[in-house]
Amino acid sequence: MTALIINHAASRQPAPEHPHEHRPAILDAKPSRERVTMAPVTVNGVAITRKAIATEVQNFPARNPGEGWRAATRALVIRELLLQEARRLDICVEQKVDQDGRRETLEDAQVRGLIEREVRVPEADEATLRRFYENNLGHFVTPSLYQADHILIGARRDDDEAFGAARETAASLRAALAAEPERFAALARDYSDCPSASLGGSLGQIGPGDTTSEFEAALIGLAPGDISAPVETRYGVHLIRLTRRIDGRQLPFEVVRERIASYLVECVHRQATAQYLSLLVGQANISGIAIDGASSPLVQ
Repeated sequence: MTALIINHAASRQPAPEHPHEHRPAILDAKPSRERVTMAPVTVNGVAITRKAIATEVQNFPARNPGEGWRAATRALVIRELLLQEARRLDICVEQKVDQDGRRETLEDAQVRGLIEREVRVPEADEATLRRFYENNLGHFVTPSLYQADHILIGARRDDDEAFGAARETAASLRAALAAEPERFAALARDYSDCPSASLGGSLGQIGPGDTTSEFEAALIGLAPGDISAPVETRYGVHLIRLTRRIDGRQLPFEVVRERIASYLVECVHRQATAQYLSLLVGQANISGIAIDGASSPLVQ
């Protein structure tokens, strides 16, 4: 039996909550209160007030005040331009009510009505849908699933001493498993800082996005029965054993036909709306800001 010398008490760290989950860090994108200097903005002689821009900027989180202010201003300029065109064409549509009973504003209804009337989107025929499917088969495959076990030696990345100890512990465990892989479950119960330790390290069935990117990359590279080298994540250092891989399967055209049709309609609608906005912008007298019709939030 391979010798396994580990200072178990010193190496164990408090188990982090949901240690094998992976979620993006929350970005603090609150708009800055710093005042931004810009020239007065008008659309065909109609002023876009600083008060209106200051109110709108909360809808455009940005990394600096100027960026957020310009984005909010562009949105208000495009909206004013659309409203002017809707009034010129005497667009009159019924205001919609959502499932929570909230009624859209008259201006929102006018903008919607204008776009519906002026932006025409042809539907893709069957041949186009099938051609898109054949050219993008890789997009229409069910995700692969994995049954895996792991041992987590928990440590924070910003704690150099603890993380270094976790690396050493994981390396010692990996050496022991190289000689006796059947001990994986027992070592997980004894050493893992994940709640899955009580199950011998079993994570059950997991799929894309269920773990950290480093964990997932290592998992994908394993064959059933393989045990990974130590894998470092923000939770600590892992040893991963893949027990089963369930490869994704190709979805037939009939199953994804409506999804393809909706996607193509959305793409064409965005392009057509961008062209329509560019046309309106080109015909308008806009001062105080340079506007590209395709940059409007309507076509994002």
